[in-house]
Amino acid sequence: MLLGELEKQVLEYLWKNQPADAKQVYSYFKKSRGGTLNTIQSTLERLFKKGLLSRLKNGHAYQYHPKVARQELIGQLIKEVTHDFVTDGENSVIAAFSSLSSDLNEQQLDKLEAMIEQQRQKLQKASIT
Repeated sequence: MLLGELEKQVLEYLWKNQPADAKQVYSYFKKSRGGTLNTIQSTLERLFKKGLLSRLKNGHAYQYHPKVARQELIGQLIKEVTHDFVTDGENSVIAAFSSLSSDLNEQQLDKLEAMIEQQRQKLQKASIT
């Protein structure tokens, strides 16, 4: 899934300010990047069609909510990119994360270690049932 720059910015806005309608999103972006309300409406519609937003009709406008969490989307994007390059049983994704970990500080490494431990516990519970 490809995301344009405005789509990424709108998602970031909605993760911090949900729910929001097109006018609210437009009001936020007109100061920093310009554009039209129509452009924002089209962007919200594209994100909705991509399955990244949900919406509820409120009067004459839709209220948009992110359908996926930020970290979940990042995970999906990483999977999509690596899918084309990784064969079954290959550890290149793990090796890539390992090489990226050299940029992490100790606190971030501790957080990563805790997340890996949580995943191990989930796998162990699943194998018991």
